[in-house]
Parts: sequence; C-alpha cells; structure tokens
Amino acid sequence: MTKSLARLAVLGVAFVLVLSACGPTPTAAPLPTQPPAATEPPAATEPPAPEPYVFGMLMVGPYNDHGWSQAHYDAGLYVEEKLGATMVYLDKVNTADRPGTTPAQLAEELVAQGAKLVIFNSDDMKDSSTEFAQAHPDVSVIMASGDQVWEEGKDYTPIANMVNIMGRMEYGKMMAGCAAALTTQTGQIGYLGPLINDETRRLAASAYLGAKHCWTEVLGNDAANLQFKVTWIGFWFNIPGFTADPTQVANDFINTGYDVIISGIDTTEGLTEAKKAADAGQAIWAVPYDFVGACEEAPDVCLGVPYFNWGPAYLETISAAADGTLASNFQWNGPDWSDINNLDTTAVGFQKGDALTAEASASLDEFIAALAGGLNLWTGPINLQDGTSYLADGQVATDQEVWYLPQLLEGMEGQSVPE
Repeated sequence: MTKSLARLAVLGVAFVLVLSACGPTPTAAPLPTQPPAATEPPAATEPPAPEPYVFGMLMVGPYNDHGWSQAHYDAGLYVEEKLGATMVYLDKVNTADRPGTTPAQLAEELVAQGAKLVIFNSDDMKDSSTEFAQAHPDVSVIMASGDQVWEEGKDYTPIANMVNIMGRMEYGKMMAGCAAALTTQTGQIGYLGPLINDETRRLAASAYLGAKHCWTEVLGNDAANLQFKVTWIGFWFNIPGFTADPTQVANDFINTGYDVIISGIDTTEGLTEAKKAADAGQAIWAVPYDFVGACEEAPDVCLGVPYFNWGPAYLETISAAADGTLASNFQWNGPDWSDINNLDTTAVGFQKGDALTAEASASLDEFIAALAGGLNLWTGPINLQDGTSYLADGQVATDQEVWYLPQLLEGMEGQSVPE
C-alpha cells in the first residue's frame, strides 16, 4: 500500500471513530410501570355536638332560701346533670323585689337567653304564666302548683304548651302534724302560715288531720285537748312593711305555750326562733318546710321536714319538651311509698330530724306505713271551721274537695279567708 493510501485508511478509521463518539447516547430500557400508590380516604367529619337544651326558671324567692325556691333550684341542677341541659334563672320574682315587672315580662328575658321552656314556680304567678304561655305557643311552660290545665279543675283552660306540676304535700303535712302531736308536751301546736288560698288552706288542714290522728289514735288523747292555731303572715316569706314578721309570730307562739311550730312559709324563722328558745332553756321544737336540708340550721330542735322533690317530674317533662313529645297535662304527684326519700323517684318526702325521739320515730314510721297502705285522713265526718258538714261519715274526699278546700276545719283556730 502506498503512503497516500495508508494515510487515507487511517483518516477513514479516525472519521468513523469521531462519528461514533458524536452520536446519540443509547437510552436504558424503561422499567415496568408501577400502579399509583393507594391513598387513604378522607377522615369522616364528626357532626357538631348538639347545643344543650336551655330551660328557664322563675323563682318567687331567693334561690338559696333553704325553702321553696331552693327546692326548685336544686331540681334544676338535677335536670342539668341528668339531661345535659342548661338552666337560666331569675330569683326574687315578686312585687317587692322587682316592682313594676310581671313574671310574664321576666320570662321574656329567659327566652332571650335561649330558654325553650320556662318554669313559673309559685301559685301567685298563675295568671302571668297563662298570659305568657298563650302569647308564646312555641315555648313550653311548667306552672308549679297551678291548675289551669286540670280538666276537672275549676279554672280549666286548654293551653297546649303548658304542664301543671304539684306534689301531694298533703301527705308530708300529715307526717309533720303527726310528729308534732307525738312530741308536744302542752298539746299546743302553732302553724306559721303564708298567705291564704286554696293551697295553703288544704296544707294547714292536712297538718291538723295528721296531728289529730296521732294525738287521738296513737297517744289515746282527747281531741278536745289539742290546740292547733294557724297564724298567717300574708306572703310566702317576710317582706318588711307588707307582711307580718314571722319572727314575731313564732315568738308569739312560744310565749303563749305553743311548744311545736310547724312552718308553712318558704323560710326558716320558725326553726331559728325555736332554737333560740331552746338555747334559753325552753322545751320547744319545730318542723320547717319545703327543702330537704332545712333541719341543718337547727338540728337539735328539728323534728323533721316535709319536702318537695321536683327533680324527677321536671326531668321527665323537660326531656319530653326537648325531644318534641311534650303534651299538656296536669300532675299532682305523691310520695314513692316504697321509699319516700328516694330522690330519683319520690315527689314528696319527710326527712326526720335529730329532735324526734326514738319512740316518736317508731310511731311515725307506723303512721307513714298506714298512709302507704291506704289510710286516708280526708275521710268524713269532717266539718268546716264554721261547723257545716264538708264530708259525711265515711265519705272520702275527691281530689277537687281537697284541692279547693273553702275553709279551715273544725278544731282549727285561725282565719279561713283573707280579710
């Protein structure tokens, strides 16, 4: 090969190598395709918790009065706990503490705070509760102690959104009267009464019937030797300048030989004045009212307390209102005779006091058992205070004859009607 040909051969090989170096880079074989990674479904969104049901309460006295209003307030706390509801309230709903306002107007304030049900807790709110219920058919109303929706009552008014609730405190007052009769050493029992109306007449009369029964049937005494005096102060509790002073009334009893004071008012002056007298050396006892814990103020002179337990009835009624099943009805609820102090079931109870002797306590237990077994002290012959016959011999009073008692009973001293 000549030098020229050899040079051309070398250049050709070099050219081929250069072209190879400058050519495209071979690509790798593609990897097998992977399926997309699975994604978690979005977490389920929790529905918002329902707002608590709100109910309102109007109380005639202070919420902590150790009496009527506190019994209602504590029942509201019971409903809050059991139902998970929320209570809003106004206390001291009376003309002295809130002049120029009516319960119906104050109920509007509770509705403005979200209340879907309003409790009117006093008999003197009856007309106002009717006015409010009729003006607010979308708000449920409980009227404590009223009779508006009692079909057999004197003042029946169909109100679809109202429920009347009352306890058969007649039984509790009979127990109070019995405890007083078993204890008195003078045979003189004083009854410290509030204002005069159907409710207060029948409760004072029930206390007398209980006292008379235990005085005669248990102790074997002559009914003529039992003195039972009622003094009314003019309202459910003391309002200076408007009512008689319950402290003075209690002392009038003590100073004139009455050694047991049964209270029918919302507060505890009868108990506290009995304690003062006992501390001064007198043999004096008392029976407060309304509130299960009332004896705690003066246990050494307290024979016991008949009390209302509104919680179970309020829970049932407010639960029905909350789930939309509430229907108008009238309730006059009695003790749970299997256990009158079971706070989940009874409407009326009697908590014995430290001052009740063991002997008196045993006799009272027998009396309560007799009531549970059907003993009905509202059985004739019973005369009214003016001597006219109210129930003939053997006649059992109807609910209406008990509820609407027109006078005190023969054997009782005190006013039967307001002046």
